Amino acid sequence: MSYPIKYNQSISEKEDFWLLEAQKIDWFTFPETILSTDDDNLYGWYKGGKLNTCYLALDKHVDSGRGQQTALIYDSPVTGTKKQFTYDQLLQEVRLFAGVLKGKGVQKGDTIVIYMPMVPEAVIAMLACARIGAVHSVVFGGFAAHELAIRINDARPKYILMASGGKEIDKIIPYKPIVEAALHEAYFKPDGCIVLQRDFVPCEMKSGYDHDWQELMRSAEPEDYVIMDATDPLYILYTSGTTGAPKGIVRDNGGHAVALNSSMEYVYNASPEDVYWAASDIGWVVGHSYIVYAPLIRGCTTIVFEGKPIKTPDAGAFWRVIEEYKVNVFFTAPTAIRAIKKEDFDGELFKKYDLSSLKYLFLAGERTDVATYDWVSNLLNRPVIDHWWQTESGYPMLANLAGVGLIPVKPGSAGKPYFGFDIRIISQDHDFMPPNQEGAVVIKLPLPPGCLPGLWNDNERYVKSYLTEYPGYYFSGDGGYRDDDGYIFITGRIDDVINVAGHRLSTSEMEEIVAGHYAVAECAVVGCYDEMKGQLPVGFVVLKHSFDKDGDQIKSELVAKVRDTIGAVAAFKTVHFVERLPKTRSGKILRKIIRAIADDVPFQVPSTIEDITVLEEIKWELANK
Repeated sequence: MSYPIKYNQSISEKEDFWLLEAQKIDWFTFPETILSTDDDNLYGWYKGGKLNTCYLALDKHVDSGRGQQTALIYDSPVTGTKKQFTYDQLLQEVRLFAGVLKGKGVQKGDTIVIYMPMVPEAVIAMLACARIGAVHSVVFGGFAAHELAIRINDARPKYILMASGGKEIDKIIPYKPIVEAALHEAYFKPDGCIVLQRDFVPCEMKSGYDHDWQELMRSAEPEDYVIMDATDPLYILYTSGTTGAPKGIVRDNGGHAVALNSSMEYVYNASPEDVYWAASDIGWVVGHSYIVYAPLIRGCTTIVFEGKPIKTPDAGAFWRVIEEYKVNVFFTAPTAIRAIKKEDFDGELFKKYDLSSLKYLFLAGERTDVATYDWVSNLLNRPVIDHWWQTESGYPMLANLAGVGLIPVKPGSAGKPYFGFDIRIISQDHDFMPPNQEGAVVIKLPLPPGCLPGLWNDNERYVKSYLTEYPGYYFSGDGGYRDDDGYIFITGRIDDVINVAGHRLSTSEMEEIVAGHYAVAECAVVGCYDEMKGQLPVGFVVLKHSFDKDGDQIKSELVAKVRDTIGAVAAFKTVHFVERLPKTRSGKILRKIIRAIADDVPFQVPSTIEDITVLEEIKWELANK
């Protein structure tokens, strides 16, 4: 069936479409209702359905006789470690760790925070939580103590699962001091920590509170899966919000499993037993969806890579992994490709490897610029597919569907809408925009299965953040336009959330941190274009009169303050001292114009600006500093 026919069916006959997709996974009880609404008039999928996500990812394949297939490959160039798990072996590890959690009193509905690097135990922990119905919340290991504390307070976990540390290229990062600082700051206190000791960064254990991972595994009893409702939560994943407070995106069990399985078939054209590699981190939604759940539900082999695209040991690292494990489908961020391009522009390292197994390269996490697309397409000489999605959606909203039949690529566009996503471009006045005119990217409700059904314990904020601005539609927060052929181009964030190498970060949170410095009178932090990372945060700071705006010490202190609070992932390194910030007559800082000046792109001076001369002052500062 062609894409237009199937897509139109997914919009006009959505319940029939998603009923057929639901029949492709194994339910204990098939859903009574495909699409429903709750007491708050919020949509839900597969009410009455019973299943278990861990069963779908592991037990099902073992029960069907595929237990000896490789399920997970661990490759860590930073520690010189390689390891593989069959579906049988991974199931046994998960059953034991599920027993560890049960032995510590963890029950269905309890929450667990996971703070770990890219190691197999992180995947085992996620699947073990899914097995017993505990709701996991993975926190990216690059986040500092304050960010971890915020998430602890909101998720209220029974336990924290952590590693003693991680390694970034050749830099060792102890996790224990970060967790201790977070626990000190947080007002909610978990029952304890389960610690995976790594031999290159051992940590001291607090008697009675910290528990050794391996010791608990040695004495654990294997635990069976519990039966979950389709609408029960599987995990919480926090994403940056415009207020600075992270939003706890909730993922349910039923819609999530159906949607991910369908995406593996239609978007990625991945068959069971294919080797599927998403070079991301489990701390982000790509890692949840396409390192852990989707490949295993589909019956693929997935790869956990603890390394970088360059310097582990060189810019051939990705190509080495693809050759060594015969990767069929590869997914990474444009930032990674730009890093490789910078280090190996002529592809000399690339030529050392046999990539004959590779069918597709998928790119997402940020907009793929045309130069990067052209370079990697010419290098690989096979389909390179940009696609667009968010933490909130959990899987692609725009794509070129490899499993349906590839359409011609338009560099700069992430393709056409995926099944079930009725995407519109709307003006601020709520008018539908004609082709080639930019507006807000919105999706007509209901969202298809697998998308967020709400926020953790805060559906009021869910409605306010996503459903209020354009009634009847989900507001993506991104701007874009649709061309005459139906291709959609995403042009960037409308709010203050920026995309740094695929990591969504709130500039308003950075502003709060900078504004808290004793020397700062006023500030604005905006996301500016960066060739390597897509965007980087840049601070524009007005100092109090008694401080020297030429002094480097304050700049260093501001950079350190943001790093210590958010983490190195913020990549906040540039501060400009200015006399004033451009504002409207009502006092609103014109951040969009500051960004346009910094990026050297045309902009229209609004009639509401308080003083136009301030724009020239900022231009001078950028040109001379």
